[in-house]
Amino acid sequence: MADAAAEAPPVRLVVGLGNPGPRYARTRHNAGQRVVEMLAARLGAGRFAARYAGQFAEARGPVGPLGLLIPTTYMNESGSSVGPAAGTLHAAPDQVLVVHDDIDLPFGEVRGKAGGGHGGHNGLRSIAQGLGGPGFLRVRIGVGRPGPGFHGDEADWVLRPFDEPGDQVDALLARGLEMTEAVLADGMAAAIARFHAKPPGERAKARAERRAEARQEGDSHHDPGDSHPSGDSHPPEPS
Repeated sequence: MADAAAEAPPVRLVVGLGNPGPRYARTRHNAGQRVVEMLAARLGAGRFAARYAGQFAEARGPVGPLGLLIPTTYMNESGSSVGPAAGTLHAAPDQVLVVHDDIDLPFGEVRGKAGGGHGGHNGLRSIAQGLGGPGFLRVRIGVGRPGPGFHGDEADWVLRPFDEPGDQVDALLARGLEMTEAVLADGMAAAIARFHAKPPGERAKARAERRAEARQEGDSHHDPGDSHPSGDSHPPEPS
């Protein structure tokens, strides 16, 4: 087991956020719930049963016993499910891992986080209240923001089904499951180091592109035919 996992207390409760019922099952807002359902199957968890205002199952995780919880409250009341479950399991906030959708991440990206604000996510806001603070762990499933042609607000967006190709949605959820398993096995710090790392060569490529852009800008600012050496003829900065 990695040293990072030994330094941090083991996760005792994994929570998959979503709204209850078939109407919402395939929506962006239920991405976290779907990942935890996948985790339950991967771990061979017992059957989910009604408990803690949600569906609760027990499993054996990589470092010990683990509770899996899918609140069946609506999203903005998730804390009333998570708080009692964490209390019964004697799980401190940093032993609770919440898997949730995140519109601030582009579709397809998955990121981890320990503590922090709720970013306008009502489920996270409620869980912070239910646990007495925001220090819980998160796996963030990037569902992206609506494009310019979408008519509605952010709430309308996350309550719609994915419109990306099914194989891309499956790949997103699989990556969310993979990072969740990495957090359970190795701890959040190690999972972040692994999943947030750029592929080999990508950073060098980005640096080269930035240098090329800088050279192009420099050449345009020193055009020999420029009759305004003070730079007054440069185009205005975009607003």
